[in-house]
Amino acid sequence: MLTRLSNSWELVKASAAVLRADKELVVYPIVSMIGVLLVTASFALPMVFAGVLDSLMSGKSGNINIISFLIAFLFYIAQYFVIIFANAALVSAAMIRLRGGDPTVADGFRIAFNHLGPIFGYALIASTVGIILNSLSRRSNTLGRIAVSLIGLAWNLATFLVVPVLVAEEVGPFEAVKRSAQLLKRTWGEQIVGNLSIGGIFGLLTFGVIVLIVAPSLYLMFTINNPAILVVMAILLVASLVLIGLTSSTLSGIYAAAVYCFAAEGNTGGYFRPELVQDAFRRK
Repeated sequence: MLTRLSNSWELVKASAAVLRADKELVVYPIVSMIGVLLVTASFALPMVFAGVLDSLMSGKSGNINIISFLIAFLFYIAQYFVIIFANAALVSAAMIRLRGGDPTVADGFRIAFNHLGPIFGYALIASTVGIILNSLSRRSNTLGRIAVSLIGLAWNLATFLVVPVLVAEEVGPFEAVKRSAQLLKRTWGEQIVGNLSIGGIFGLLTFGVIVLIVAPSLYLMFTINNPAILVVMAILLVASLVLIGLTSSTLSGIYAAAVYCFAAEGNTGGYFRPELVQDAFRRK
């Protein structure tokens, strides 16, 4: 178990090395963030007029009519599509690097565009599952919510490698989900520990940044009556959190590409020690 944990941490560090080699990979999460904001802005007025937001905020999903449900469903699909498309471009570029190439930002988008159909298909599947789990969670008691959360966790683990499979194996969305679940049997330890490592590191970093910025801001608020300082501190906090979020998202995408490359191809690309590959992914 300790060896497995050590191998997973080494994979995370190697993924960070890929980011250092191709810093432009962070462009994809930026595009994703902008796309999500545009989609949200585009659906904001229709959702308000249809009463979707009021129904969701009140938790009374039964009050949502057919039109409201359709708008909410299209919103989910659009959000998922933007996020998955940008992630597919990121994973594609990372795979080029892991295979010994030197990717450009255009390379990632080109590969993602070439798989637009399967990406949309998976966005449809993922959004449907998301809506169902969200609806079940809001209708359940405490134990029910825990059960739904566990189901959601299992779904996230089973689909962790769907995007790499979609862009690497020329399969449809349903086959990609099946293939990802098969690879889960070989890589579940790396998936869980790697994501916990990334999430833990950036979670602590986020907490540290908040403490380092908010604490001085509160002190200045009570000692110096200067709103300009608080505005500057607020901008600094938002900028820091956005930077952390973009880096975390980029590293997670690279990590998914690395896990897939090792599980399916055994490719090191010079960023991972050969013995690490052999120990972490024993072929059956």
